[in-house]
Amino acid sequence: MTIAYKADRQHMEITLSGDYLSFSDEEIRQKLFADLKNKRPATIVLNGQELGQWDSTLAVVLFEVIKFAQKHSLHIDLSGLPENLRHFLDLAFAVDRKPEATKLSRLPFLEAIGSKTLDIYHSSRKGSAFIKQVLISILKGLSGKAVMRRIDFYFAMEDASYKAIAIVSLVSFMVGLILAFVGAIQLKTFGAQIYVSSLVAIAMTRIMGAIMVGIIMAGRTGASYAATIGSMQVNEEIDALKTMGISATDFLVLPRITSLLLTIPFLTILADAMGIIGGGAVGVFMLGISPHEYWTYTWNALSLDNFLVGIFHGFVYGFVIAVCGCYYGIYCGRNADSVGLATTKAVVSAIVWMIVLTGIITFLLEVVGL
Repeated sequence: MTIAYKADRQHMEITLSGDYLSFSDEEIRQKLFADLKNKRPATIVLNGQELGQWDSTLAVVLFEVIKFAQKHSLHIDLSGLPENLRHFLDLAFAVDRKPEATKLSRLPFLEAIGSKTLDIYHSSRKGSAFIKQVLISILKGLSGKAVMRRIDFYFAMEDASYKAIAIVSLVSFMVGLILAFVGAIQLKTFGAQIYVSSLVAIAMTRIMGAIMVGIIMAGRTGASYAATIGSMQVNEEIDALKTMGISATDFLVLPRITSLLLTIPFLTILADAMGIIGGGAVGVFMLGISPHEYWTYTWNALSLDNFLVGIFHGFVYGFVIAVCGCYYGIYCGRNADSVGLATTKAVVSAIVWMIVLTGIITFLLEVVGL
């Protein structure tokens, strides 16, 4: 392939001959554009009558030549190029590479409030209907009428049980350790550091163990539910289930919710134990409390009420995590971006609802004296 050109101040003719396939003579290309910049001819003529085969690398060079001519208001004649090459270049310049940002029209203030209120209303109705379907599926499952495969339940149980032990243990241990550090700072002032054991025991068994498990499982299992079911929505597998007359709630949601409801209380107990052990590590090795004393004060601080309250919190968190993960998976969009968005919404919604329900449950328990 050769690129020959003649140039002066008024005219430049670029002649293309031979085959242009992955041409890599950068020296000729640089010399061509150097002469273009220096001489800036009023007219540029492209002659490709003797051009053989060519590929997109030639189009790139010609594209840059045309852009240079347009930028400096130079006349360029493409009539000497083969028709297919001219058409290819026309397509290259037909694409709007810098589209203008679409300006979103803002609604008036009252209309915006009304629109947002309607969105919240419709979302609430859809969420309530989904929870109703879940409760019906749970009742059908208890009566043995739900369309659910045991293998799906076992897989969900596996994912939400022993595979979560390591991260739950580590995080809970560190939380107990941090609680002991924070409590010791204040209790040391009064010479009452021995009560660090009571502080950690009550905090972990009543609420902190359940909250840590809830947050971990929301980010780990809830996100997994949303991503898995969302991918099935993208692949139209859920539509196939509906076509066959199979309830998606029974087939997909029920095994996941059931497995999480069964496993999360045990994970909460594990978190309580690891938090107490973490607090014990601080009490024994940092505060100089004997292991026997620490255990004695911990045992005296433990109560069945606090333990059951923590288990109840964990049970509620499990239901919330499973419902949020499955809900956003079922109502996911039809593209890959929607799966990521559904996963994010599932985790955020689960954590927000956990905090809201924690406040409500704490208030109710205070009213009844627990």
